[in-house]
Amino acid sequence: MDSLFDGEAFDPVAVEADQALVEVFRAFQEADPAGTRTARMMRRTLDQLYDGQRTGRYSWAQLHKTERTHFGTLFEINLRREFDDVIDEGVHLDYRIRQHDVDCKFSQRVGGWMIPPEAIGHLLFLGYVNDAASEFAVGIVRASPTHLRPGANRDAKVGLNASGRDAIRWLHRPGALPSNVLLQADPSDIEAIFAPGLSGQARVNELFRRVTRQRIGRNAVATVAQQDDFMKRVRENGGARSALRAEGYVILGGDYAFHRSAAFQLGIPVPEPGEMVSVRLTPAGSNDMNTFDVAGATWRVADDNEHVAGPAPMIPHR
Repeated sequence: MDSLFDGEAFDPVAVEADQALVEVFRAFQEADPAGTRTARMMRRTLDQLYDGQRTGRYSWAQLHKTERTHFGTLFEINLRREFDDVIDEGVHLDYRIRQHDVDCKFSQRVGGWMIPPEAIGHLLFLGYVNDAASEFAVGIVRASPTHLRPGANRDAKVGLNASGRDAIRWLHRPGALPSNVLLQADPSDIEAIFAPGLSGQARVNELFRRVTRQRIGRNAVATVAQQDDFMKRVRENGGARSALRAEGYVILGGDYAFHRSAAFQLGIPVPEPGEMVSVRLTPAGSNDMNTFDVAGATWRVADDNEHVAGPAPMIPHR
């Protein structure tokens, strides 16, 4: 799915704003200037709803309609938890921020937020996410009568009109959502990973065999393994690390400084703590670039179709 924001010209400060809106906007801007905290919260909320460890699901399309509706509740709760340095518990509305009442609204589409009667006249914190496009958006607007469409639904809720949508003060639009590697993977690879009859270990092995040079989070491993001790399926002594070494693969973990350094030297994505990157290695020549030394030899990334003779090195866990 393409981004809903492609081709749009937008000036995030060229909107009319009252003092309360400015104060709330600045509170979030100061707490999360790059949108990193919001992005991670959105990723956690999606993964919480997918519940991949128990269900094997990893996409919005796999959810039931009632589950999709529940995302708004989880979004409200998780935003409050993530920004407990900014958000206080609301009295009349969801939040109290810098002494101002703020209601929290999520929509599966930009512009689809529905506003209850008690929020009219107050500030709204608006959220949107698109996992397929790896993007999210959050912004603030006042639900003044001039910003609302005429008429209401059977729950007495109303939506923003064109003026209201133009008045949104966007914090991040769009923000970069941490990638869902299972959703972005080639369909043939997903079919192989989730092939009927495979054990949890075999599925995890297939994940790291097929999804290479990409940061893979723990939740993706849990979704594929569908077992309680899912990280056991990655470790040495029977996990994917030992099972795939004979094929030339190493699995670099972001929890280890040596692994992160190896990824950097090899010129592949460097995993963050809690992430892993699978890569196939082969001995390097004297003129090769992006190499690293371990186990008494120099190594480089093998090309996709390159034959690799012999096992990959053991990477120290430090």
